[in-house]
Amino acid sequence: MERLHMSYTYPELPTPAVIVDLDIVERNIARLAAKLKAQGIAHRPHIKSTKSVYFARKQLEAGAIGITVAKLSEAEVFAEAGIDSILVAYPIIGEDKLERFARLHLKANMLATVDSVQGALGLSRVGETTGKPVQVLIEIDGGLNRGGRQPGEDAVSFAREIAVLPGIHIRGIMGYFGTIYGNKDEASFRAAVRRESETMQAVKTSLLEAGIGVDIVSTGSSPAALLCEELSGVSEVRAGNYILFDVSGVAMGFATEEDCALRVVATVVSTPLPGRATIDAGTKTLTSDKAHNRDGFGIVVGRPELRITGLNEEHGFLQFDPETASLAVGDRIEIIPNHSCVIPNLCDRINGVRGGQVERTIPVDARGCNY
Repeated sequence: MERLHMSYTYPELPTPAVIVDLDIVERNIARLAAKLKAQGIAHRPHIKSTKSVYFARKQLEAGAIGITVAKLSEAEVFAEAGIDSILVAYPIIGEDKLERFARLHLKANMLATVDSVQGALGLSRVGETTGKPVQVLIEIDGGLNRGGRQPGEDAVSFAREIAVLPGIHIRGIMGYFGTIYGNKDEASFRAAVRRESETMQAVKTSLLEAGIGVDIVSTGSSPAALLCEELSGVSEVRAGNYILFDVSGVAMGFATEEDCALRVVATVVSTPLPGRATIDAGTKTLTSDKAHNRDGFGIVVGRPELRITGLNEEHGFLQFDPETASLAVGDRIEIIPNHSCVIPNLCDRINGVRGGQVERTIPVDARGCNY
């Protein structure tokens, strides 16, 4: 029987239980590592998807050059675990943040991103105080308008302004082109990746002409990384979701159910009406995030006739045709969530499984590290 149609119930686990299929994770890691190696692009995976030292080490063993984090608290956890090369892909603003970054800066090989003079001045003070220049990437706005300098003269003039600061060293540029998720077919995804690449190449050329060195061009969501043959001139990518995948990845065509490593095992706790069932997993387990290009709140593995139509905090609501399908109180189902990256941060540990058996308990080391 193909894994696509197979759902295990793991009777030893209390539900709702979060599981990760280790065979699938290892395959996902190996596949992307091989694709990137073939294109000569380095990988600095974003660990917000798992927040787990165990999985980060698996990615490093497969050739990743370091990791990317969103917040300093994540960096603190992973640096303490001995991971040495860490990019903080978030503005470091405020004296409390700068003090914490300074401690990390002395402990590990840190990269910081910057898109404001205020942020650059703070990092420069860290470099001067510690006697160790802070390595920075200038963030380029990839279209979401959530941060970053605008491609063109804005980025160049900003680079010139901060290049004279004594405590920082500009290493290159970083961009996140999150608008890519609005595409619906392979051709449009590929075109978006080419535009991403062209934008970053144009910024690099402008900076080099202005006398600003650019060693690193960092970009790439999971879709862009998976289409890395279109990423001309990019030196590293920061894919995160690819390690687990989810309903969004399936709906966008980047994954099948077989590629989705993270699942939630849930129990039917009520059948209030024909064609209706309630499970013990709600937003506190599955997240309320919607999927790209798909309705509902998850895929029930091996049971396409079952639809998860709504969630409360502790309840999930299923609908089905009672003439062709059935569920009974006590039944267990396995669910692929809409957005896997949210799930690890909702639990202290996840269950690593292989071949239908629980192999290990994996701590979510950076759970709640959002500050």
